[in-house]
Amino acid sequence: MKVAAIADIHGNLMALEAVLADIKKQGVDLTVNLGDLLSGALQPRETAEYLMSLQLPTVRGNHERQLLDDTRPMGLSDSLARSAINDTQLQWLKALPASLNIEQEILLVHATPADDVTYWLETITAGGRRAATSEEAIARGGEPNVSLVLCGHTHIPRDLMLPNGTLIVNPGSVGLQAYDDEAPLPHVMETGSPHARYAILIRTGTAWRVEYRQVAYDWEGAARLALQNGRKDCVAALRHGRVVMPG
Repeated sequence: MKVAAIADIHGNLMALEAVLADIKKQGVDLTVNLGDLLSGALQPRETAEYLMSLQLPTVRGNHERQLLDDTRPMGLSDSLARSAINDTQLQWLKALPASLNIEQEILLVHATPADDVTYWLETITAGGRRAATSEEAIARGGEPNVSLVLCGHTHIPRDLMLPNGTLIVNPGSVGLQAYDDEAPLPHVMETGSPHARYAILIRTGTAWRVEYRQVAYDWEGAARLALQNGRKDCVAALRHGRVVMPG
């Protein structure tokens, strides 16, 4: 079995189209989508229309939850998505599950099985970020009784084998290669290049092998579109995979 995992598109239709074109060449059996679909600086409505036509197994992310929540103020990315999508697209988002089990073997979540904002495979400290230990990962997400768990949220490609044999894989982000956040401590998440990212999981017998892929696309065009949409704050992430411009 060969599975392609995509995550954290954030309305970047140009990156999504490039990734799906690359996936088409890989002979995969299934492509799955791990959430944070539309909210960003680019093309939320067009991205929703495209994704709905594909009908991929998809879970919602924290940004889907946030843009559907009318009880709290929205950030710029969620506000753009909410104002751009139509009612049919809104209803599609509402129907997405928080988690999804594929053939009782593969678990899809956005962040962890318990919630959509906890970093599963990254640990944030006063000194920066590092890979989570097995003990930290188990404390956050348990030891799911499946052979493969696919998660997103951090935008950083990462995998970890738990003691029970479950492999957890974060494929990285399709559409946004850097961001900063204040919780649980101020930190940045950066891949250091603008390439769109995804992962291919290949099962051989009872074991899974992960292949991380980077795909070139028109990130300069994406950066220009962000500027047109008044989102100068996203330009460095799109052009360079960094939170701020180098130099």
